[in-house]
Amino acid sequence: MCNSSGRPIQWTLNRMPGSDDARLSHMSLAEMEKAGKFHKSFPQYEATPLTPLSGLAEYLGLKRLFVKDESYRFGLNAFKVLGGSYAIARHIAKELGRDISEISYDVLTSKELREEFGQATFFTATDGNHGRGVAWAANKLGQKCVVRMPKGTTKTRLENIARENAAVTIENLNYDDCVRMAAKEAEETTRGIMVQDTAWEGYEEIPTWIMQGYGTLALEADKQLQEYQSRPTHIFIQAGVGSLAGSVIGYFANRFKENPPVMAVVEAGAADCLYRSALQADGSRVSVTGDMLTIMAGLACGEANTVSWDILRNHADAFISCPDWVSANGTRIYGAPIGEDKRVISGESGSVTLGLVHALMTNPDYQDLKDALKLNENSEVLLVSSEGDTDPDRYREITWEGLCGSDKEPFADIK
Repeated sequence: MCNSSGRPIQWTLNRMPGSDDARLSHMSLAEMEKAGKFHKSFPQYEATPLTPLSGLAEYLGLKRLFVKDESYRFGLNAFKVLGGSYAIARHIAKELGRDISEISYDVLTSKELREEFGQATFFTATDGNHGRGVAWAANKLGQKCVVRMPKGTTKTRLENIARENAAVTIENLNYDDCVRMAAKEAEETTRGIMVQDTAWEGYEEIPTWIMQGYGTLALEADKQLQEYQSRPTHIFIQAGVGSLAGSVIGYFANRFKENPPVMAVVEAGAADCLYRSALQADGSRVSVTGDMLTIMAGLACGEANTVSWDILRNHADAFISCPDWVSANGTRIYGAPIGEDKRVISGESGSVTLGLVHALMTNPDYQDLKDALKLNENSEVLLVSSEGDTDPDRYREITWEGLCGSDKEPFADIK
């Protein structure tokens, strides 16, 4: 285990004033069902497993613990393809004046639709998984794709995207600046379309579609939990810009309107824009800047998605900022199961929530947070392992060599 005596976990309960909550309806069960139906039309579709970790739950003192294992998603080792593929399909449907219900995988990949729609270029910025998903979808549909990646990106992540016939580069920029670069290129390109999993003023439709695409994951998990006759009391969900968190929390806030689970947003300490925004407690967004150095590459984002933020400020119960040792511990715990539990291969961005739950249940330093969340022997906890070993070298560094990240990792710069 990584030594937890370094930089501590930081947290705040949600004390922000609510908004008119207009964005919650975008994550309605009906919208998620539309996305689920679309994804089921893919020949590669199979619901990813919901894995019960009964031995670990008993060890930690929880009633039940489940993990939605996204390492199986479409053979791409991460959940992100759900959003990129759905957003591209929604864009094509809108341009052709059709409803998304008319646009199945077979229709999208047909010669007739390609002739009708023609050729577009889909731009995006990514730390790895989102860009790979967009590139995969564009490639399957015979479209062009351009991907910009931030400094510090590993060669493995770039090569995974290049294999999908995308034009991909690593820039000497952080993630948020890569987003701005790709958006500018899309604007200057004939039939250039930005497909980004973050939103800002004036760019919210496609990010909303991406979040709805992620809803397939939440919809599957809900139905799988029902098969186990379980209703989650707690959901811990990781966040970069917050798109996945907004989707999952939005879904379950709609699903259990009268008595929602306790839902907590978990970030990398070097890129904790949501935590810092919640700490400010007035409902406004705080951005962080700088290199955002963390082993949690998929969470190294400094500016919150405006659509997601509106959902989170109304429905998240807590915002938690985690140093790298939390994630590294989570990866190792998943990889060394207890008793009859199945092994889960979870990358750094996928494992931080389990590392957090382990710390809360075993480390007395975090008793106050455990009590505030009412986490105890009656709790039924849902986690999402959002990626597998998408960077095999880093995964081995954690599991073989004991990499914990840096106890001296910098705090995020605020702007």
